[in-house]
Amino acid sequence: MNDQRVKLGRRGEELAVAELTRCGYEIVARNWRCQVGEVDVVARRGEVWAFFEVRTRRGREFGTPEESITPAKRQRMIDVALIYLAEHDLNDVDWRVGLVAVEMDRTGRLLRVEVYESIG
Repeated sequence: MNDQRVKLGRRGEELAVAELTRCGYEIVARNWRCQVGEVDVVARRGEVWAFFEVRTRRGREFGTPEESITPAKRQRMIDVALIYLAEHDLNDVDWRVGLVAVEMDRTGRLLRVEVYESIG
């Protein structure tokens, strides 16, 4: 992955975390990895645990952030969440997988940050 994409991804994650915090989420972990994959943000609001993918786009050349979540990616997010819950003895909690869509224009100006609390 090139340096510009890494920077864009990092900026998108920072904006996503700020928005999730503003929405009342407590950020529990970032970039949590296991053998199946990675979750960008593990968060909690009240008794509900949420596993968020952050998708950042600059322009619409490759579609919107929402369009980048395939059924296979959604299933992988669920699989990662189940492993996280098992490894942290959180077997009887309410949980969901979600998306934070971050969109910027070509100059890097923020257009929107949108939280989808449940995509699975």
